[in-house]
Formats: sequence, structure tokens, C-alpha cells
Amino acid sequence: MKKNLFLIIFIIGQSYLAFSQRVSTDYGAIDILNYEFHIRVNDSSNVVQAEAKIDILFNNTSNSFSLDLENKDDSNKGMIIDAISENGNPVTFDHIDNKITIRTAISSSRTQKTFSIKYHGIPKDGLVISKNKYGDRTFFGDNWPNRAHQWLPTVDHPSDKAFVEWHVTAPSHYQVISNGTQIEETDLNNKNTLYIWKTNVPIPTKVMVIGIARFAVQQIGETHNIPISSWVYPQNKLDGFYDYAQAKSIINYFIDHIGPYPYTKLANVQSKTRFGGMENASNIFYFENSVSGERKVENLIAHEIAHQWFGNSATESDWTHVWLSEGFATYFTNLYVQNTKGEDAFKALVNKQREQVINFSKKQFTPVLDTNTENLMRLLNANSYQKGGWVLHMLRRKVGDIIFWKSIKDYYKTYALKNASTNDLKNIFEKASGLQLNMFFSQWLEKPGQPRLKSSWTIKNKKIEYTVEQTQKGNTIFEFPLDLKIIYTDGSSEITTIAIKDKTTQIIVTAKTDVQEIVLDPNSWLLFEHQKSN
Repeated sequence: MKKNLFLIIFIIGQSYLAFSQRVSTDYGAIDILNYEFHIRVNDSSNVVQAEAKIDILFNNTSNSFSLDLENKDDSNKGMIIDAISENGNPVTFDHIDNKITIRTAISSSRTQKTFSIKYHGIPKDGLVISKNKYGDRTFFGDNWPNRAHQWLPTVDHPSDKAFVEWHVTAPSHYQVISNGTQIEETDLNNKNTLYIWKTNVPIPTKVMVIGIARFAVQQIGETHNIPISSWVYPQNKLDGFYDYAQAKSIINYFIDHIGPYPYTKLANVQSKTRFGGMENASNIFYFENSVSGERKVENLIAHEIAHQWFGNSATESDWTHVWLSEGFATYFTNLYVQNTKGEDAFKALVNKQREQVINFSKKQFTPVLDTNTENLMRLLNANSYQKGGWVLHMLRRKVGDIIFWKSIKDYYKTYALKNASTNDLKNIFEKASGLQLNMFFSQWLEKPGQPRLKSSWTIKNKKIEYTVEQTQKGNTIFEFPLDLKIIYTDGSSEITTIAIKDKTTQIIVTAKTDVQEIVLDPNSWLLFEHQKSN
């Protein structure tokens, strides 16, 4: 998601960051079962007329509950509630500080109720109303991380998944793409058309969107009974159809290696998302210049498709665990590259990502499991993406390919359409491997930084004395296997593996003949920085 090539834009973009603070709803009190959003847009203004019908399961007795929805502010943007009712009967409510407090008597837990919220306004964010690169008016949902509440009354948190049904009325020169399956398209009055899309599984609000624009649409075909389509601007349809057609082979790779695709279709959409790509469930939005006719974004497409399993279906339980989404999508893109382009291309990617992690840690010395960052956009960083991917890479080395793939399939099968934490992933790998992985997960995910190794060697009477010292910032001493490739002057070589557990490690290795060079980690299995000796 939000492909890492474009991260710097969003980390710097302070105007965007202002909208991504954590909202204050008590997420454990209620469980949203189903959203039915009725959205009407027009070409005369940016005002959206809307109604949300929400089925809610109450987990506790209470006299009130809360939903997230942005208030109107001095800029005249935000949402105004016109009425709220329960089974047709008006209820009292407050709409303060971007939170709706609705008063209703909940006399017993596990009570289910349905509410209707009628509202209108100009979205501050979340629904991006603008013009595309060709000057055509467009409307694109762009909810990540918690911007759904900028235009939709929701529990705007990834832990609360729900079914969603979209009833979108728009001028008839537009088409509408959304989550799930299209179940209706009705010409209302020769001016407006109603589109209805509906999911058959629950999804988190971060990937719950609509796209309204003039599209050229190509049906690529089906794979595993999943229809795949491309939705691009008509002005660049030939290039867009060519670029996005790669999705079919990509989705096949992930189905074969992870498990069944979780949704009823896959649509790849040229859009106005602010991200490089946004993995909205079953309809991925890509930045509009992703279309070039030169297939430059194959890795981006792979990244976003991988998210359909990791992030959309098996979803992080809270933002702290966002690496379960971004790190997975990063590494599974690497694995796709390994499968399609070979070992050298794969190794080039992981080496590049190692440098990105090292460079980031010099600027921001924080762990992957970051519990302190309140501004969620700042979690779009090399820790969540590249370091998260590296953790999976090293975990693969630790348990071996067979156990790695078994664990991945078990993890996905267990948490498909559910939520998971890092500890849940650890437990799956421990069960499959029989290993205790507390140390591994703790040092790589809960501690900041990575090993910085200073190494030196001498040789006498064919005995190599090799010294490795950990010189990284902080107090963490990492434990890991380190491969050494001994290259001899006759052109031969061999690899020996040593266990690093202390600040300084010394070993003696017998050389076959004269040594030319010793290379650390020749096959790129370790996240580390090498400090050259003087």
C-alpha cells in the first residue's frame, strides 16, 4: 500500500498529516455488523448528500455510544448531521469534536440495533473531489489510515470490520467502482444513475471506498473464478489496459502461495489517490501517472495485490502492528520478483531495502512496533515497510522455506477476514517450527535499530582468527547467525556460519589455502550495517 517509492511525499506533507490523528471512539463497546451508505454527488458543488444505515451489535449495557464523523469547521468543510433515527424514531445526539454521541438505552449486552444517520457536507478529506490530469471531475475515496470518518460515520479503526453496501447516485456521464460486486445500475431520470455495490465479507473502513469518474473499462478475464478488470481514464485507455493487465499473473502467484483470494473481484483503477497505490478491498486505486504504457509499475501492482490478503483480509489489530500489512506486502512483492525475475533481482531488492532501513534508523531511531507515534501517517516509513519485510526474510532463513510457507498459509487461514497482532504471528511460527521465537521477535521488532558490525581478521599457519564486534547505537546486543564467505586466491570459496550472541565474538577457522577476502553475509540474509575496520 502507499508504495514505499512515494513515502517521502506523505511524511513531509504536513497538511495531510493533520487529518490522521487517532480518533477517540471506544472501539470495544460496539461492533459494526453492516454499513449501508447512500451517497449522492453532483457537478454543481462539492456538497455530498448522504445517509448511513448502520447495524450495530452492542457488547455492553449503556445509555449511549459513539461513532466517528468529522465536524464542519470554519473553512465550511466537514459534515453536518440532519437527523438520526432508530427504526424510524428520532433519537437525540451530540456531534462534537468529530464524534457523534447517540443516546439509546442498551439494557443487555449482545443487543443489536439499526440506526439511520442523514447528513451532508463538503468532505475535508477521505472523499477526494477534484479534477484528474485530463481536467475531468472525479470523486475518489481515500480512507487510509483513519480518514473514512472525514465523510462517513464509522468506527474508524481497523479492528472493527463490517459488511458494506454502497448506493451511489451520480450524474450519468460517470461510472462508479466500489468494493464487492455490482448488483444494480439504474438510469433514474436521464440525468442521474444509481449504482449499488455490495460486499459478501466484512472489511475494515480503511479500504472501504468508492470511485466516481469517466472510465474506460476492460474485462481481463477470470482466474480461480475471480473476474479481473482495469478501470482507467479514457484518454489513456490503451496504455492503461496494457499496464494493468499484469494483474492476472500476479494474483495467480499469490493465490498459489498464500491461499484463496478473499473477495469476489479484482479491479485495478487509475485514480486521484494521494498514495502511489491504495489497496482498497477488491478495487485497488493507483496514482494517475502509474499509467505509462511501459509497464513500469509491476512491483507496485504486486504490492497492492498482496495487501488483499495481508492488511485487507488478515488485518492488523491496531496501528502499532501495521508492519503486518506493509512489511508483508513489501516482502511478498520481493517473493513475486524472485519467482518471476530470479535470484539476482530478488537479492538486489532486499539489498536496496536494507540500505533504506539503515538510512532511516539514522534519522529516526524507533522500533517497528511503535507505540508512541500518534500521527498515523508517520507510520508510513522504512520500519513498517522495508524493515518489516526484512523481519520476514530473516524469519524465513531461521525456520527454513518449508516451515516458512506452512506458517504463512496457516497464519492467513487462521486470520482471514479477522484481525491479528504480532504475537499472533509469532505463535503461528512457533507452533509450525517448534522454536521459541521470543528473542527473535523482540530484538527485531520491539528494539530500535539493527546490528552494526565491525570485523577484522588475521591468518597464520592457515588459521583464520576472525573478530566481529557489535557497535550499534543503544544497549541492544543482537543474536543472529552470520555467514562468512571465505574467498581463496585460487578462485575457490566456501561459506561458514557463526553464531553471534555477544558484543564481541572471536572464532578460528581453518583455511584451505591462501585467503584473498572474507565477505560478510554473501547471500543477503541479515539486516546489518558493516563498519569497515581501519
